[in-house]
Amino acid sequence: MSRYSVSFQLYSARFFLPVEPQLAYLKEVGYDAVELWPPNYEEDAKTFRRQVDAAGLEVSGMHMPLAGLVAEPRRYFDYAHEVGTKTLIPPYVPQAERVPTADFWRSVGDRLRVGAELAKAEGLKVAWHNHDFEYVRLEDYSRPIDHIMDAAGPDVEFEIDIGWVTRGWADPAKELTRYADRITAIQLKDTALAGTDFDQGWTPTGDGIIDWPSLRPLFDGTRANLLVVEHDRPSDWKALAKRSVDYIKALVG
Repeated sequence: MSRYSVSFQLYSARFFLPVEPQLAYLKEVGYDAVELWPPNYEEDAKTFRRQVDAAGLEVSGMHMPLAGLVAEPRRYFDYAHEVGTKTLIPPYVPQAERVPTADFWRSVGDRLRVGAELAKAEGLKVAWHNHDFEYVRLEDYSRPIDHIMDAAGPDVEFEIDIGWVTRGWADPAKELTRYADRITAIQLKDTALAGTDFDQGWTPTGDGIIDWPSLRPLFDGTRANLLVVEHDRPSDWKALAKRSVDYIKALVG
């Protein structure tokens, strides 16, 4: 039996509401859990939790705004308890807020560290989720991702998004190795060749350019027991979900 559970980031199906039949379908095709984004729980977390429970799924984690982790921690801690997850995942720094300096990116890590300290007292944990911009070199040739993770400290985990690592022109194998002791979830997000317009260049897992079989052995060297499917703009979310979970389960055995 595989050590890995497979989760579906519901952001991927945000244009195909309502969510309740999505949950039933995800369970039917083989998912163990779902990963949330704020609209899933901010309006009515209790109802959403009932729907997830009824579908027989777990909540593997919830994406949330970084600003909320420090400015409104109680609000998001309560959401986490209500939906039944222990993992809060700030996934993004808006472009307008980014400053291309080491000090700025260390300040992002500092905010994560403070949030993780607060979360720990609640029995919760914090994990960072990357995009491509964390791999763009600064003037001193250092990388935002390294400043973030160093300043955040060991209590902040890492949900690594392999698709965005690839689009950031970094080497997924090196990143899986570099942060093996921090990685607790791996997003098996796949991408087509640069310049592909269809579905913004994203593909179901296994249909793109990422060499998953070569990366597979590195998964076991991380702390991860969770693999996550995500796609930013699928034209057919059901096909995405089924193709991806089938491929992942064959990949990990």
